Amino acid sequence: MWQDGGMVWLLRLAPLLLSGCGAAIPVVHRDLFDVAWSAITGRDCSIVRLDRNETYCRPIEPPPVPPPYCTRSLGTVDCWSDPSHLADHPPDVADGPRVLTPAQEADRTALWPPI
Repeated sequence: MWQDGGMVWLLRLAPLLLSGCGAAIPVVHRDLFDVAWSAITGRDCSIVRLDRNETYCRPIEPPPVPPPYCTRSLGTVDCWSDPSHLADHPPDVADGPRVLTPAQEADRTALWPPI
């Protein structure tokens, strides 16, 4: 498969290819081994994290805790962790979603590398 000069050209190009790896660490914060290991394990791993005194691979984050259920009261706001115990179920002060959407959950639990 290799022609007579093919291996020689590969040896000549090797320093150029390897020099690009060192330059990639400041840009993408990982080298070729980090990319390969991250792709195999599906986790975000980087030698830069070790340099920051962190674990080699980013830990898997637990799902976020739901926000407290807060309602208006006379001159103040009252908050409960479980709104099912409220008698009349007053409206919540917050005007946002209480759980992650399916797209947000898929993004949170996606494997590395992101596609």
